[in-house]
Amino acid sequence: MPELPPIHRWEIASPRGLVHIVHGMAEYGARYGRLAAALNDAGYAVWAHDHRGHGAHQETGGQGHFGDEGGWEALVTEAHATTLALRAAHPGVPLVLFAHSMGSFVGQTLIGRYGRDYDAAVLCGSNGPPGALEDVGRLLARAERRLRGPRTPSRWVQQAVFGTYNRGISPVRTDMDWLSRDPAEVDAYIADPLCGFPLTTQAWVDFLEGKAVLGQDALLRGIPVGLPVHLIAGDRDPVGERGRGVRRLYDAYVGAGLTRVSLRLYPGARHELVNETNRDEVTADLIAWLDGVTK
Repeated sequence: MPELPPIHRWEIASPRGLVHIVHGMAEYGARYGRLAAALNDAGYAVWAHDHRGHGAHQETGGQGHFGDEGGWEALVTEAHATTLALRAAHPGVPLVLFAHSMGSFVGQTLIGRYGRDYDAAVLCGSNGPPGALEDVGRLLARAERRLRGPRTPSRWVQQAVFGTYNRGISPVRTDMDWLSRDPAEVDAYIADPLCGFPLTTQAWVDFLEGKAVLGQDALLRGIPVGLPVHLIAGDRDPVGERGRGVRRLYDAYVGAGLTRVSLRLYPGARHELVNETNRDEVTADLIAWLDGVTK
């Protein structure tokens, strides 16, 4: 088994279920402490690891860098190793993947390759199979890497991806308003030195190339057809194309034969559902769904 990444653990005695949280881009696992506390109260032990170049996992080349080569594969491998370690710590207890944003794309890969290691999966703030626009993004990422070096924080791709995310929001108070309607949560994110940093040019290449295979039949058909998969997002979340991309993912899973896939879009909500103004509703709904698939 590969060496484990840094892991944040919220343990309880005799849990009814286990939740492995896979966090998003430019954040870290400890940010999920409020959600973990609610899950603990409901009987779930929770682990959240830090991706390479995030949180306490900085030895691969600094903040925002997955590694000089094979970065996406390393993210997937370390996430799966964390899952297996959580299972080993609590043998026989149902385990659910909760994967958010960039982590949800890692999660899509995990359930396509290793779906039998999970009893259920929640993909939060995700998107469907990539289209032609991401082909352009990959070309841009490779060009920026070639011109600026692989460990240089990206300017071009960061702007191309995130520069439009506040469209449709009024009034706009900060560059990060697309994260949540709660200004206190947005301000906390901006003030956190472990949040909001750019990926390196190499990490963008890794990420976009890793995403490129998510719509392929081989990965979709690798998901066990009976695996409960729950898609949740805000219908104003730009990452999921304000609901359109999440519906596309749902349709792809139904088309692949999944029999227990479900979708919930929260009206008016933006990207970080667990930090949104309706986070109590989101958390209660999540726990009710978990209780249904782990009983």
